[in-house]
Amino acid sequence: MRKLSVVALSLVLLLTACAPNFQKQEEVVQKKDDETKEKAIIPKYKISDKYYRSIMPFEPGEARGMVVNNLNTRYDITEFETGLMRVAQNSFSTDQYVFKEGQYLDSRTVGLWLNRQFTEGQLKEQKMKKEDNIGLNPVLPDKGDVKELNEENPIYLAHILEHNYLVKVDGEKGTYQLGGVAIGIALNSVHYYVKEAYGAVYEKNIPHSVLEREGKKIAQEVVSRLRGIDELKDVPITIGLFEQESRASVVPGNFFAYAEVSQNSSNIGSWKDMKEKYVLFPSDEAQKDHRDDLTFFQNFKQDVEEYFPNFNGVIGKGFYLDGQLQELKIDIPIQFYGKAEGIGFTQYVTGLVMEHFPNYVSVQINVSSVMGPEALIVRKPDQDEPFVHIYQ
Repeated sequence: MRKLSVVALSLVLLLTACAPNFQKQEEVVQKKDDETKEKAIIPKYKISDKYYRSIMPFEPGEARGMVVNNLNTRYDITEFETGLMRVAQNSFSTDQYVFKEGQYLDSRTVGLWLNRQFTEGQLKEQKMKKEDNIGLNPVLPDKGDVKELNEENPIYLAHILEHNYLVKVDGEKGTYQLGGVAIGIALNSVHYYVKEAYGAVYEKNIPHSVLEREGKKIAQEVVSRLRGIDELKDVPITIGLFEQESRASVVPGNFFAYAEVSQNSSNIGSWKDMKEKYVLFPSDEAQKDHRDDLTFFQNFKQDVEEYFPNFNGVIGKGFYLDGQLQELKIDIPIQFYGKAEGIGFTQYVTGLVMEHFPNYVSVQINVSSVMGPEALIVRKPDQDEPFVHIYQ
């Protein structure tokens, strides 16, 4: 009995030592301006160095929810938001800064900035004030062929996203204040327009070179306007350009450039390239530019189809950084006729993951059926055994 108690006590101590500390939170003072201070909490536990801790209680952004209406797909929405955090890490360390949703660009301001510039006649027609004519997209002339006018003056700017990053300024009192701002500029790779109300939708592809040129012009104007906001006149700003994909795309767009604007400056100096890209597997692009990666994906796909000969629904999305595959997410939607069959299939696929994919690539497999998610398999780089979860 005594021996059993010692074993039990040892197990408790081991689990206590390994478990993350969720109990202790950091109570801080959030400094909003020279006179306003509010108590807040920063969670002590951070799930990864890739993520920022957040100020609690959560304070929604002033333009919350607009991104859902302004971007083409849920893939772009997710990547735009999480990608902007990656951009911010070039300037604001996850160890020193904490995240807060943007508090300085409200929905009305963002909405006005996303407009086209209007002619005097268009202002009267829409019953707008001249001071509200601050759209960052090009004017669409009143007269002329609708198709030609739209193709010559496409809508470049799709959305503007603001993130705030707070930094500790008084260690003893635990005081945090705004230390930097990250701004995402989402740009359209395709301009959609109609010739008449409720008519057919037409498309105009925008070359990347044009999009980059216009995006940098827009970014400079955005920075100049941000400096006109009292709270943002002297904080560092990091701004990134995001090219969103078409409405039909099943992979998200990507950030392709960013710039850092120093304290008290309103001018964007040099831009830095971001070589990020999402690629669909299988696809013509994968065949052309990433043949080796496509080969090991096709070998994996072929072995899955051997388990279910009439099945061919394996789809992958690869994330590339500087031309190197970093992460591969694979969806396998399939019909099971029993839980035991699902468990057996999951074990089989887990073995294929270890057999086919290089150990430097992070691999995530989502197995689903008409009933919902069935299993999740995650293999991180250089991991000997993957994490496997079977949903009950």
